[in-house]
Amino acid sequence: MSLYLNRRELLRRSALGFGSLGLAGILADDGVLAHAGGFGKSDSLVVKTPHFSGRAKRVVHFFLNGGPSHVDTFDPKPALDRFAGKPLVHTLTTERKTGAAFPSPFVFRRYGKSGIEVSDLFARTARHIDKIAVIRSMYAEVPNHEPSLMLMNCGDSVQTRPSMGSWLMYGLGAENQNLPGFIAMCPGGLPIKDNENWQSAFLPGAYQGTYVDSQHQEIRKLIENIEHAHISSEDQRRQLDLLGRLNLRHRAKRNDQRLDARIQSYELAFRMQQDASEAFDISDEPQHMLKMYGAGVHGRQTLIARRLLERGVRYVQLWHGAGQPWDNHDNIKGNHRKLANQIDQPIAALLTDLEQRGLLDETLVLWGGEFGRTPTVELGAGGDPMQGRDHNHWGFSVWLAGGGIKGGTVYGSTDEFGFQAQENPVSVHDLHATMLHCLGLNHKQLTFRYGGRDFRLTDVHGKVIHDILV
Repeated sequence: MSLYLNRRELLRRSALGFGSLGLAGILADDGVLAHAGGFGKSDSLVVKTPHFSGRAKRVVHFFLNGGPSHVDTFDPKPALDRFAGKPLVHTLTTERKTGAAFPSPFVFRRYGKSGIEVSDLFARTARHIDKIAVIRSMYAEVPNHEPSLMLMNCGDSVQTRPSMGSWLMYGLGAENQNLPGFIAMCPGGLPIKDNENWQSAFLPGAYQGTYVDSQHQEIRKLIENIEHAHISSEDQRRQLDLLGRLNLRHRAKRNDQRLDARIQSYELAFRMQQDASEAFDISDEPQHMLKMYGAGVHGRQTLIARRLLERGVRYVQLWHGAGQPWDNHDNIKGNHRKLANQIDQPIAALLTDLEQRGLLDETLVLWGGEFGRTPTVELGAGGDPMQGRDHNHWGFSVWLAGGGIKGGTVYGSTDEFGFQAQENPVSVHDLHATMLHCLGLNHKQLTFRYGGRDFRLTDVHGKVIHDILV
């Protein structure tokens, strides 16, 4: 008989087991035991049944970190031309001082059967406008990058919360056990707020996003430690099998999700050595496909995203680059043009490619940043116009396409100058609730008990925007 007696075993054996009943309640509050209603507290990555049949199975998110200008991309404002150089009657508080009305230096045209206006910054993407639903009435909470990034990614601008990709992994599991279910690619380094953008927080660690620096082309640099420097894969397998047996023996006397997450991380890392090399290697893609996506890091990482999606990766986030490249406080004409030229072709290529492969109907595509930019020109320290725009959380645009989305749709609007969401304002919680709905998840039922209360991505807010759904 083992002399080892842990606290759980002591409670089970003492006082006819009533102590263990109390312990069960505590463990349930701490998120260790499974919900009776469906989603368990295990960090198992097996595929799970959604609340209802959703059109989408996976998500790709183009994140234009820094905040693209809505009035220069998907929300035309001809009133700015009429008031060019003149102060607006009604302005709102933003982070920096701004001056007169600043017309867009880009040309808007109507595209597709729907006739939706898009600027020439995204002329290639605009050819797919009949597949796209543009939300022109988004709003955030504050005009600062850090809290707005957390709000857009994690549903809360202040508290540490799980990211949407982690919630999706928790709700739906992983379709491919040999690849991470949630991958974030950002070339050149990390965005503002670093790994917090794809954190799992109080959800099991197995649901956290896996970061890939997509500036690299060589597999060994693209995916660190993809090959063991000293031993063969057969020896690695034997090591992990031994480690697994020891871990199971250790785990039998404990109930710790952190240990479960660590065990799964080692196993996933080994399996990735086989599958990830093939998934991230685009050398076997035909020449016409490479040409369609275009040269450069964004064409490459977007093509990799398609390869990941078709292999069952649940959530792929494509960041534009390290820091906040779209944060154009000056020379917005040159800076926005340069940035858009880098991603317009890859975005259009992905929409074409997914449709041709029959994957667009089950893939939800999201485009946008953490907020928009002011319709007024930003002023420098001396009061001179900088030909750029300040942060604007009062109103901005995002767009959705693919699984469950009604294409050729415009929802909501900002005021005549583009300063504030006016018609049908959409919060980030509304956006998240709508995306979860497309994936077959009821945002009010997708909960996780932690610290004595049930948490969800949308907190106590959020409504599904049915007008943009098929």
